[in-house]
Amino acid sequence: MRTFSFKNSSLLLFALLCWTQLSAQHVSVLANDFRELPDPTSDTLADWSAVSTGLHSSFVTIDKRFPKSVAPVIAETKEQTIRGWRGERLSAQILLWTTEEESDVRITLADFKSQAGDILPASAMQARFVRYVMTDEFAEGCGHRKPQDFASSLVPDMLDHLASYTMEGKTARPVWISVDIPADAAPGSYKGTISVQSMSAAKQELQLHIEVIDQLLPPPTSWTYHLDQWQHPAAVARVSGTAMWSDAHFEALKPVMQLLANAGQKVITTTLNKDPWNVQTYDPYADMIKWVKNADSGWSYDYTVFDRWVQLMMDLGIDKMINCYSIVPWNNEIHYYDQKSDKTVNVAAKPGTAIFEELWTPFLKDFVKHLQTKGWLEIANIATDERSREEMDAAFTFLNKVCPELGVSYADNQKTYQRYPDSDDISISIGHPFSAEDLENRKSRGLNTTFYICCSDAFPNQFTFSDPAESTYLAWYAEAAGFDGMLRWAFNSWVQNPLQDSRFRTWPAGDTYIVYPGGRSSIRYERMLEGIQDYEKVQIVKNQLQNAGETEKLKQLKGAIAKMNTGERGGNWNADLNQAKALLHDLSVKLSN
Repeated sequence: MRTFSFKNSSLLLFALLCWTQLSAQHVSVLANDFRELPDPTSDTLADWSAVSTGLHSSFVTIDKRFPKSVAPVIAETKEQTIRGWRGERLSAQILLWTTEEESDVRITLADFKSQAGDILPASAMQARFVRYVMTDEFAEGCGHRKPQDFASSLVPDMLDHLASYTMEGKTARPVWISVDIPADAAPGSYKGTISVQSMSAAKQELQLHIEVIDQLLPPPTSWTYHLDQWQHPAAVARVSGTAMWSDAHFEALKPVMQLLANAGQKVITTTLNKDPWNVQTYDPYADMIKWVKNADSGWSYDYTVFDRWVQLMMDLGIDKMINCYSIVPWNNEIHYYDQKSDKTVNVAAKPGTAIFEELWTPFLKDFVKHLQTKGWLEIANIATDERSREEMDAAFTFLNKVCPELGVSYADNQKTYQRYPDSDDISISIGHPFSAEDLENRKSRGLNTTFYICCSDAFPNQFTFSDPAESTYLAWYAEAAGFDGMLRWAFNSWVQNPLQDSRFRTWPAGDTYIVYPGGRSSIRYERMLEGIQDYEKVQIVKNQLQNAGETEKLKQLKGAIAKMNTGERGGNWNADLNQAKALLHDLSVKLSN
């Protein structure tokens, strides 16, 4: 195996050429202090005359998004109870609203105490102001978009890192409360105060009760739910204003990818050559492996970036799979630096052609040796995404001949898995028929099977306009349908200015990311995490009921779960979800006694 470093001047030129397009798309660094875009809807003309002066606050449901410019019509609630397991993250939502500007609004959390004198420390809790971003509508889903052709509005989604916030008059502002119950917390009922005040408003107090159930949720690294959200390092470089693959870039990646690790992510997204998706994102994917055709016509491959990226993710606890995209990129093109001509060469190499085998054979053989050296071969897959039957058949035949040691992973909307039943990791489009028997068979053989959602799926999904509980529903659907987890094509493929506007030129708003720059979370992320935690708790409770011989209660739980075995938006889907969640909690309490 021959490798080289960036000290090689020819390689440096190649790297610069490959990153020219990426750098040309960079925008200025996103500021920490920014203004939300003006509300484009008639909501700005809403009648606030019935709202008394001063700052108002109330607990509200986490299942609803509250518009910025509409006076809330709710019964003010100053007390709420949430419950969960030790080791679990819980969420609550407070809504603030005012008719006049309120400066320096602050939320203060104190220690929570139980009657037995046990404490949940304030350090285990967060209160984050929810920021409004521009969104659009599903309409017909996939396809190129012009903003003027779709209804746009502001929606609350991003959880910002702010100590205080100044509210405009005649606006509402959600505050997201997160509680991370320590794994060693004493079971019991805890009570605490959440204080709200501003420069001009007297302090208001809301009472939150936290019921800690005597059950333990394992840490994310031990979760069984197979979460596969594709990462996009180049987007982080742009918004952080750092040079691609520099030390500063890798530091900027950590807080973003830590969120993914905290959700139990299992897969590291890597690239083998040029952008596998033919720049369908705002930022092109930057090369992780540099290919050079030497002057003697031999080949050299530099895995420096690939190795560093994989190691960063593994250090965060993401280490089950390395999925490598793709020997079948969307435009069937690859590129390399040619030392003899001192140029970057682009080549169309479609599976089944002579040039495909000529270019990919030496690389894959070298890649296998490199993975063996790193100890990663057993978890590495050659991955493809929604390619044609002809291309997939040719690619699989080739892989089996050249590098049978490598696993195979693919997103499938053509029942490819029925022709290749031994594929290591597959994801089936939620909108395409599948066989429950096939899923059971794959599970019995230790093969991984997930479902995926994309721009064509109105429900359930994670667009910025989607109902918040849809993000939770996803994991319950996986459990109900028999999948091992879920794939989503983008965790952080950010649009031009994601802090303000989630719309994109091709798909419904929010389709390209669910977290925000700087390690900022979102309502969608928090509700997704909730669903994944539920999935893990379901596995534990089912086993406990089985071991306790509680067949009727187990049947009751499975019946509640079965209601969510659908990708269609039924009229009672949210109520069914909440009823199943309540039953899961009730059963976990009974089992803990």
